Amino acid sequence: MKKKVTGIGGVFFKCRNPEKIKKWYEKNLGFRTDQYGALFESRKVSDPEKPAFLQWSTFSADTEYLNPSKKEFMINYRVEDLEGLVDELKSNNVEIVDEIEVYEYGKFVHIMDPEGNKIELWEPVDEVFEKGYGDNSMHD
Repeated sequence: MKKKVTGIGGVFFKCRNPEKIKKWYEKNLGFRTDQYGALFESRKVSDPEKPAFLQWSTFSADTEYLNPSKKEFMINYRVEDLEGLVDELKSNNVEIVDEIEVYEYGKFVHIMDPEGNKIELWEPVDEVFEKGYGDNSMHD
């Protein structure tokens, strides 16, 4: 069976003061934060020699990035073959919020679950983080 979701790619949440919250997590929990939040590094179970990354980010309470969800958070899931998965989701009548967007660090699309949670699906290009973004990653 072909894999769909391979892990968590990010945790995003709304807060009244994103910069203050990032500093609190940095001071009290040791997060190494930057303009995006904090980057956590782990290993791929299927290929332990290769790293995998998870993005932790704060957003302002009035952000529209999590729309159309009314929730205070959004989970990003790492996936394989995003185009194939989107085709399958469409055939299952899953609400696709937007079109697939491609960046140097991967492909993204957003969907909605039946209870109004916006979900970000990400087919990552981890090598980009290894080269440039890894300096701020949370690893041992």
